Formats: sequence, C-alpha cells, structure tokens
Amino acid sequence: MSSPSPASSSTSSSHAPSSSAPSASSRDRVVAALRSAGCVFAEDEAELILAAARTPEELAALVDRRVTGLPLELVLGWAEFRGLRIAVEPGVFVPRRRTEFLVAQALAHAPGAGLVVDLCCGSGAVGAALAAGLGRPELHAADVDPSAVRCARGNLAAAGGRVHTGDLFDALPRTLRGRVDILAANVPYVPTDEVALLPAEARDHEPLVALDGGTDGLDVLRRVAAEAPGWLAPGGCVLVETSERQAPAALDAFARSGLTARLAVSEELYAHVVIGVRR
Repeated sequence: MSSPSPASSSTSSSHAPSSSAPSASSRDRVVAALRSAGCVFAEDEAELILAAARTPEELAALVDRRVTGLPLELVLGWAEFRGLRIAVEPGVFVPRRRTEFLVAQALAHAPGAGLVVDLCCGSGAVGAALAAGLGRPELHAADVDPSAVRCARGNLAAAGGRVHTGDLFDALPRTLRGRVDILAANVPYVPTDEVALLPAEARDHEPLVALDGGTDGLDVLRRVAAEAPGWLAPGGCVLVETSERQAPAALDAFARSGLTARLAVSEELYAHVVIGVRR
C-alpha cells in the first residue's frame, strides 16, 4: 500500500445534499481555508464538507479537522470506492482509488466467483466492491488489526460477509481451503525505510501494520504467495497490489509457489497488480 495519491481523496458528488444550501460566502471561506492548508482539490473537498455539515458549528469543526491534517475521508467518515460509500474510522487504512483496478481485474478473471476472500481487508472496501460486482458470493475477510475488523464488519454486513481477526490465513476457517475463487490481498508493500517518506496523511493517521512491508516491501506478499495455492480452487486467482519497481520480484514469488503469474497495469491509476492462478 504505497503513498496515497491525490486520487485517493473522494471527490465524487454522490453525496446527499444538506438540508439547506450553503451561501456563496460560506463556500468561499471554506475553499480559502482548505487552499491555505495546502489541499490540492480545495473546491471539491469544500463541496463534500459543506454537504456533510448540518450546522455552522459542525462545519467549522470539520474544516478545522481537515486544515490540521486529518485525511478528508476521516473528516467525512467515509471514502468512495467503485461507487460505494465505505465507512472509515480513525486508525484504519483508507482505501485508495488505485485499488479499484485490483477489483476490476478480479471480476474480469472470475465473473462467476462463488467464494471470495478479502485478506488484509482494512475497511473491507475490496470485499464490498467484489460482492457488489458478483451479486452475493460467499464472502470472508480478515485483518490482524481489531480496529480494521470492526470497521469491515460494518461495511460488509449488508453483503453477508464474515470478518475474521488474525494473521493472514491463520484467521480463516479451515473449511475454505481449496475452495476460494478470488483471493484479494491488499498487502502492505512500503519498504520499512521508506515509511517515513510517506505523506503525513498516511504516516500520521494510518496503522503501521497496513503500510510497512518489510525491508524490500515484499515480506507479506511472499507469505501470501507461499500459502495461496493451498486455499485456491482449481483456476482460482490471488491478486496483490504492488509497485512498478517491486513487480518483477513479486511475479517471481508467485511463480515459485507454483502459480501461473502475470502483471496487470493501469497507467491511468498508476496501479500494478500481480495475478496468480492455480493451475
């Protein structure tokens, strides 16, 4: 999970309008405050904050949280992901727009998947998006962080998802072995020495366990690659996001585990997804 790009902030207008439209002067003041704080998309963020505020006092509080550095998604309490509104809480990894490419690749590979696992699920955004794209598959998700598990349970309840607490595959029911059609694992992949270089929004407000991927950023990816074949159904796929620089080593890790591996790239989202298929 590399540093969030500007696209990670939700700028969609798919929010419910407030009970009374804010005045032009209020909008101008909010935009000016956000721009002074360095918000690149000040106008878009202002619209979202104005729509979320129910009173002038609440508006002032929301703007203050944003200008002091709280990520927009945490100010609003939600992030947009593939057209879904995903609830996010302090201390939980905020879903990135680039990860929508991982979901699209999973749906393209297994459009009729009946059993889906969202590993390192964070808020559960990937699982929720896969469930929305597949209808109502059997959905399981897991994360080592209890805060993430609590958040994901709320986001996956409508899809009937079961969310488990634990370290990678140790968290999953043994009955899933050999049956998984889609295994999405949005693992941390920032090299340890580069975590300090992340933008403050990620470095100061998201859990280290969701960012730090070890010395070369691939520690967790290698663990997923090593165990995934035993959990996949024949023809099932495991998908992991990585960086352009790490992609060759990630592909090698998948191939060494016996998976048929390939790399999918989105230039638009600057997304790199390694896909491994059980032979």
